[in-house]
Amino acid sequence: MFKRILVANRGECAIRIIRSCRELGIGTVAIYSEADAHALHVKKADRAVMIGPDPVKSYLNIHRIVNIALEAGCDAVHPGYGFLSENADFAREVGKAGLTYIGPSPDAIEDMGSKIKARAAMIAAGVPVIPGSEFALANVQEAKTMANDMGYPVMLKAAAGGGGRGIRRCDDDEQLRENYEITQREAMAAFGSDELFMEKCIVEPHHIEFQILADTHGNCVHLFERDCSIQRRNQKLIEIAPSQFLTPELREEMGAIAVKAAKAVGYANAGTVEFLVDKDHNFWFMEMNTRLQVEHPITETITGVDLVAEQIRVAAGLPLPFAQKDLSFNGFAIEFRINAEDPKNNFLPTPGTLTRYFSPGGPGVRVDGCVYPGYTIPPHYDSMCAKLTIWGATWPAAVSRALRALNEYDIRGVRTTLPYYRQIAASEDFARGEFHTGFIDEHPELLDYKPYEAREDIAAAVAVAIAAHAGL
Repeated sequence: MFKRILVANRGECAIRIIRSCRELGIGTVAIYSEADAHALHVKKADRAVMIGPDPVKSYLNIHRIVNIALEAGCDAVHPGYGFLSENADFAREVGKAGLTYIGPSPDAIEDMGSKIKARAAMIAAGVPVIPGSEFALANVQEAKTMANDMGYPVMLKAAAGGGGRGIRRCDDDEQLRENYEITQREAMAAFGSDELFMEKCIVEPHHIEFQILADTHGNCVHLFERDCSIQRRNQKLIEIAPSQFLTPELREEMGAIAVKAAKAVGYANAGTVEFLVDKDHNFWFMEMNTRLQVEHPITETITGVDLVAEQIRVAAGLPLPFAQKDLSFNGFAIEFRINAEDPKNNFLPTPGTLTRYFSPGGPGVRVDGCVYPGYTIPPHYDSMCAKLTIWGATWPAAVSRALRALNEYDIRGVRTTLPYYRQIAASEDFARGEFHTGFIDEHPELLDYKPYEAREDIAAAVAVAIAAHAGL
């Protein structure tokens, strides 16, 4: 087992990895930019090293990160998610330095990182894929010809994309023309490549992903699925495990295909095979994420498996401690991404200083966070403050507990997604477990809530009235 691991990430992601390392008796080294000097992950690690002044580029400085790991006496590097977590060059440099990269091989990252290569690999393996282009689109005219052959609507996608960025739906030739250059620019800015491909748009699907774990001894299992259908602009807000939409037979079939997909590319470590499932339960491979996912806590909650610990064990060369037949799940888990965003203003990020922070607790409640009272959320990074994970023995029990925990959760000083989630959790469709990727667009009425300022004004007015009555 490793003695010391450098965590090449920040925020709640870094804290999550540090916790599993501590339970395994492994030392940790954190890195931070000048903007993150007061970040919580800096305080949680055994040692922290300032990596550079630039708030973003510092976390992308491959050679600096590798050198810090060597100087600090680390024998492994965990990339977390985001930043360099799906960068094959980073994985190679870590290996060249004699360190262990806690993740899949550079070749697997490269092959699955290209959506075009991933599609080709899945087709060769006999995995169903969404109809679409087999090569990068040459120009908008080729895109129009293909779209008319397939039939609208279609999805324009960045070939090197991920995280819901570089994706646009097109319903006709005019939208395709308008969106082509926009999507190219988004792709270049986010991924350093403007290559695009096209897929047939599956209307109102469920976004279902299967968590897989594979070791270097030929063993591969899935840890069931997560339903990630509640999204805004193709980015996930709320995730559920397991999906109420899948039948036991479909779950078994899709799980087996997820394992088949991982084995087809010689995958080792944790990964996620993502599918779109239509209302008739037809499903297609969409992409494979070659890293730990933000929403991994709900899988941990229903299975009892520490995914980060298993990542570390696999990277150390140990075999998986379980086979598929040993795995089962219990109850339902829901994860809410608590973002410093204003849902009423098109989810615009709202960085700022927290004047109050009170997280919920009690049975079946888990909070993975990185903020505290007085902490200033910087404008340079992802807007997530914390992840609230709820477990219930039944779906109604999980929803009821979620409402209780969301009402306990209190964050002031910045606008967050909390009041919006209270609306969603209290809605009839959510209570029935009825949602797909169009849920947010179909329910604009859920944005009709009072902002925090109104609640604070009421509380202040009550306090003033009480003080006046008491003669204080």
